[in-house]
Amino acid sequence: MSTVGSEANGRQPLLKIENLHKRFGELEVLRGVDLEVRRGEKVSIIGPSGSGKTTLLRCINYLEKPSGGHIYIDGTLIGEKKSGENYVHLSDRELARERQEIGFVFQRFNLFPHLTALGNVTIAPQRVLGLSREVAEKRGREMLQKVGLSHKVDEYPERLSGGQQQRVAIARVLAMQPKLMLFDEATSALDPELIGEVLRVMRQLADEGSTMVIVTHEIQFASEVSDRVIFMDQGRIVEQGPPKEVLFKPREPRTREFLKHIQAR
Repeated sequence: MSTVGSEANGRQPLLKIENLHKRFGELEVLRGVDLEVRRGEKVSIIGPSGSGKTTLLRCINYLEKPSGGHIYIDGTLIGEKKSGENYVHLSDRELARERQEIGFVFQRFNLFPHLTALGNVTIAPQRVLGLSREVAEKRGREMLQKVGLSHKVDEYPERLSGGQQQRVAIARVLAMQPKLMLFDEATSALDPELIGEVLRVMRQLADEGSTMVIVTHEIQFASEVSDRVIFMDQGRIVEQGPPKEVLFKPREPRTREFLKHIQAR
């Protein structure tokens, strides 16, 4: 495994991204993103549609292979390894092992319709982590209780509201005990009255010290929960800093323009 040598002895950030690029054919979606996230830090990413926010998250988890640059989790190179003077992508099996440390909550819930809430939460701990059914179910029940769904363990997704399905999806991530949690517009597919129940769970996780990178259009939520807010546009980080600065006293004209547009809605 390759590590970030200059950040040794526990000082390295939990997440380190170096000069990340991503192209889809001729379209360059990420244009040299550098980012570090400390252990326990909550970072919210805002920006217009097409700015590269979701692609950035998908590259961190290697759901999309970067076109250039490197990503490290806890000092360990993710998704690739060095071979001589070159870097080569990991096999699917090697990649699956590394993904255990990165939890991803999607816009759409991606639950298995044929499994109960408990079944959805326990399948990965059993198949990926190798936990026994008994241990996985104990952990699964604990995680469903954590997100307020202990009374829904035996329900199938079609009998759950959108907010409940998203909370099952969060419990599924928590059951894997990841070092880093990525949230990609976790409330965007929900009816307005269901958004609050998901944000409450995310606030709880933030309060408990989880390391979180959150792509969101919920500006108020970002201002209350984040240690740092990042504004992205056209595949680059335009501005970043404490919420009170980026959201209320932005330095960059493009950030001010975006926030003015959001507030006018």
